[in-house]
Amino acid sequence: MNRPQRDEAMVREAGIALDRALFPLLVLVERLGPIGVVELADRVGRDYTTVSRQVAKLESLGLIDRQASATDRRVRESVITAKGKAMTDRVDEARERIGLAIFSTWEQQDVENLVRLMSKFAQGIKGDGVE
Repeated sequence: MNRPQRDEAMVREAGIALDRALFPLLVLVERLGPIGVVELADRVGRDYTTVSRQVAKLESLGLIDRQASATDRRVRESVITAKGKAMTDRVDEARERIGLAIFSTWEQQDVENLVRLMSKFAQGIKGDGVE
């Protein structure tokens, strides 16, 4: 699920023109912003200098803005712009279309089992130990 080809397919399905390497950063900024470069780099498993250049590219495209952190003025954080939000909305719509196409052939009980097991898995990752 985390293969770069999946990101490419999502970008194509959304009908947007965005470099594959920038795609996960834009989505994370929209979901988690304001967010600093170090945290972004940690979340995508890349060097912060690389992510810093990629964030600058997203900013030059008008998809994000960078601003001083509310808690530490030395830190610059990324936030989504209206143009960037419109792009991530298109990605969300594409993700929904892809999911609906996949699940359209599944039995309802299979979908319910997947939801139940994914919830259990997510709780286990969080360490809540919920059955």
